[in-house]
Amino acid sequence: MAELGLDLSAELPKPLTGDDAVEAADVVGKRYLDWDLADPAGKDVAEVRAIRDEIDARVQALLADLLG
Repeated sequence: MAELGLDLSAELPKPLTGDDAVEAADVVGKRYLDWDLADPAGKDVAEVRAIRDEIDARVQALLADLLG
């Protein structure tokens, strides 16, 4: 992700817990999406980039759907 200008080296997943986190969120709800994605383990850089780009496309489509 650094090649896209995003340094995620110190980042960890953060759950939305507590009222403050929920109140600060733009969208709150429950929706389960099961995205069939390739496992990047053992893949070369080009294959991992393709997986990353697929995730990006799906997230962009989800945002467009949520924001209507």
